Amino acid sequence: MEQLSATIPPRSPQKTTMPSITQQGVGSVQKRLGSELMTLMMSASPGISAFPKHDGNLFEWAGTIEGPAGTIYDGLTFKISINFPSNYPYVPPTIKFDTPCYHPNVDITGGAICLDILQDKWSAVYSVQTILLSLQSLLGEPNNASPLNLEAANAWNKPDIFKAHLMRHYRAADA
Repeated sequence: MEQLSATIPPRSPQKTTMPSITQQGVGSVQKRLGSELMTLMMSASPGISAFPKHDGNLFEWAGTIEGPAGTIYDGLTFKISINFPSNYPYVPPTIKFDTPCYHPNVDITGGAICLDILQDKWSAVYSVQTILLSLQSLLGEPNNASPLNLEAANAWNKPDIFKAHLMRHYRAADA
């Protein structure tokens, strides 16, 4: 038996060509984001759009949201940034308004958004389209119980004052 084992070379460690769990996770996130992009392109809802900022990077998107008809935001278009984490859709994306948005649930200086589905009510079944439609709806129906902009929350029921503040901030972005 000694002679037999001496003639058989020891096994060398096998190289695995399987991707790491992190690589598999990123691949599945990219697949999901690619699918969501196609859905947005094929069945886009009016007044919303989003697409990757750079070729080859599905984790950073730019989007637009048009103010809903019949609201104080009617006729205005807001640019947003969407950043997806590597564990999307199990964790929500980070979304912020790039265009200053005077709104009770939006931080006027940094663009942060207070929307329950982007926080504690997040579910992996939500899509980019769902998020954009929710943001569009939020423009016309703020949650004044949870304001990020207290001044806007207090002015919400005073349409003339609110509109003046809204347009001052919105136009300042164009200057």
